[in-house]
Amino acid sequence: MSHYTDPFRGEFDSLEEFADRVSDVLQCPVTIEDANHRLIAYSAHDDYTDPARTATIISRRVPEKVINSLWKQGTIPALLKSREPVRVPPIPDVGLGSRVAVSIWKNDEVIGFIWVLETNRTLSPEEMEWLKLAAKTAKNKVLQLYMRKNKKEERVQELFWKLLTGHIATEDEIRAHLAAMQIPAAPQFAVVVFRFAADLTVEMERQISYLLQTTQQLPLLLYTTDGRDVILLAAPKTTDQPLKELNGFIESFAAKMKERFHIHDVQCGFGGVYGAYRFIEKSYREALAVLAFKEKFGDEIRSVYGYAQLGIYQFFDFLLEQKRQGEWANPALEKLQSYDRKHHSDLVKTFETFFDHNENVQETADALNVHPNTLAYRLKRITDIAEIDMTDMNQKIKLYIDIKLAKYEARG
Repeated sequence: MSHYTDPFRGEFDSLEEFADRVSDVLQCPVTIEDANHRLIAYSAHDDYTDPARTATIISRRVPEKVINSLWKQGTIPALLKSREPVRVPPIPDVGLGSRVAVSIWKNDEVIGFIWVLETNRTLSPEEMEWLKLAAKTAKNKVLQLYMRKNKKEERVQELFWKLLTGHIATEDEIRAHLAAMQIPAAPQFAVVVFRFAADLTVEMERQISYLLQTTQQLPLLLYTTDGRDVILLAAPKTTDQPLKELNGFIESFAAKMKERFHIHDVQCGFGGVYGAYRFIEKSYREALAVLAFKEKFGDEIRSVYGYAQLGIYQFFDFLLEQKRQGEWANPALEKLQSYDRKHHSDLVKTFETFFDHNENVQETADALNVHPNTLAYRLKRITDIAEIDMTDMNQKIKLYIDIKLAKYEARG
């Protein structure tokens, strides 16, 4: 397109002024977002707009339900691949009217989007070309915001590492640092660690950042990466059921990584939920402990994410130290292990599986692939050989813990 047809020539003092110019040229309401769907500018509009645009302007970000719908519909995947405008059909369920969108690119990276709400008209082919030109013109303004944001994120990540490693000890000092970085206070928090199968690539970091920035399930106060770990400071919205809220966020994040970016095999652990920031380091160590246990026990604790949900596993390091000092032994387990070695049987595994399934006979039999009568016979043999009373919960728990502890020790 030649310069004399360029409707966006000239200087614009702000992105808001530019958004108004694009709106005047296309005769439609316009919004400009960053790459994570946060609103950075919008034009004035006349009588007509739609609920999705109204909600975006009020909250300064696109509602998560709208983002999810645009992913499912294929709009966002198309915008992340193409420099051409993309026509977006209405999605009435989330209040989204007919639109045209175009990506703003910096080299091979999308740094923003322009969305044009088609009111009672459809953009012509010439107007679609103008929209492409608008995206090119907006690049420098959006890039300035992008660079300022990156510099702030570097400072915030440096602060987060100081908190994770205990280099800022007092509560007042921590709160002063957070306030200086304009990070909102939260009544409670937990450190969450997502661990991927390999070190994060630049592209993976971009995808992860996108998901974390667009989620509205719970506030994420701080964020950093370390090798193959993504580390977050998450603040549950309610004090009543924070573990349930954190579990829901984790499962949703893993599902979206798989669905949108085809990234599988993501492990996760989170530490204790605390109300004082001086416990950030403690929560981080607890999150790493959860991941260590998940690595050793695999499917046995697949659905466990929180340190508080580890139960008896929390005590294993202490118990193992006592055992190594010769202060811990269980004759019942030793008898069962000896019997299994001599007779090539699985009595230890049978007892462990029985307890893993809350002493449910049918579930245990199914898990072991044996008949319930066979299971009943094995449980009777365990009672006789180990000399334990299967109606005494204390004896059964002691044996169960020692079986798990022996497995923990064997796996290093």
